[in-house]
Amino acid sequence: MVDQNDSTEVQLEPSPVYWNNCICLSFLEMAKSLLTSSLSTRTKLLQTGVSLYNTSHGFHEEEVKKLLEQFPGGSIDLQKKQNGIGILTLNNPSKLNAFSGVMMLQLLEKVIELENWTEGKGIIVHGAKNTFCSGSDLNAVKSLSTPEDGVALSMFMQNTLTRFTRLPLISVALIQGWAMGGGAELTTACDFRLMTLESEIRFVHKEMGIVPSWGGASRLVEIIGSRQALKVLTGALKLDSKKALNMGMVDEVLQSSEEAKSLEEAQEWLVQFVNGPPEVIRGLKKSVCSGKELYLEEALQNERDLLGTLWGGPANLEALAKKGKHIK
Repeated sequence: MVDQNDSTEVQLEPSPVYWNNCICLSFLEMAKSLLTSSLSTRTKLLQTGVSLYNTSHGFHEEEVKKLLEQFPGGSIDLQKKQNGIGILTLNNPSKLNAFSGVMMLQLLEKVIELENWTEGKGIIVHGAKNTFCSGSDLNAVKSLSTPEDGVALSMFMQNTLTRFTRLPLISVALIQGWAMGGGAELTTACDFRLMTLESEIRFVHKEMGIVPSWGGASRLVEIIGSRQALKVLTGALKLDSKKALNMGMVDEVLQSSEEAKSLEEAQEWLVQFVNGPPEVIRGLKKSVCSGKELYLEEALQNERDLLGTLWGGPANLEALAKKGKHIK
């Protein structure tokens, strides 16, 4: 019998269930913290001007730039028009517009310029002299032959093309002639792809004893699905305009194969998607990017924040005023 007057304090040991609950709560809090950190990182990556890799990944951009400077040839040209459409030209026709090291550096420079083009709404990527791009200049490839060189180059181009993909511009690849290897990968970094009748896309990486390394395989899966992507990559398939259209790789086959006329057609095709105020078009592209890359909760938050920059703004008020005139 227990003496009710006994003031001795009884120490009770926590039960195993108690400790299990504590451990579970601890793990849940840790998981929540890690998830929040991961979401925050993913959101930051979508911000303009943020690179995919840095020194924490073993990527040293300045060292890679010094390597690429050793391989001159060709240029990346950018024309920004008053209608908000830019024309990005791969200009190395003597080598079927293959990327030299200097061209890779210039592509990053042009992407940075486009990141700061606040009036821009769309961008068309094409190659000079009726050829899109035949990949990388073999002189650079042969010289940068170690696995370390290959990985560094891969990280550089993944950085550049990911930043290009995340531009708040509607992007179109105009494929004239060949788009091979790295050129084929570049087409996947665009929102849309247009081909001329005689053009061809081919991922030839298998025949070079490698895999796509500029992000092309991952983006190809997103465009045509994993089964079709596996066929295209393992078969090094030649995708003419008909096959590419049927597969969903391209959005339309243009009527003209002449360089200037097909570029004009591409601009006319793009106009239907960039017709409107820059802030609205750019906001829509950002919304799609966040929906594609972020978890749902954060994508919804991003969408809400974008709306906050547009609701009650000039374009919104002007549209409401116009609609009011038609209400009877």
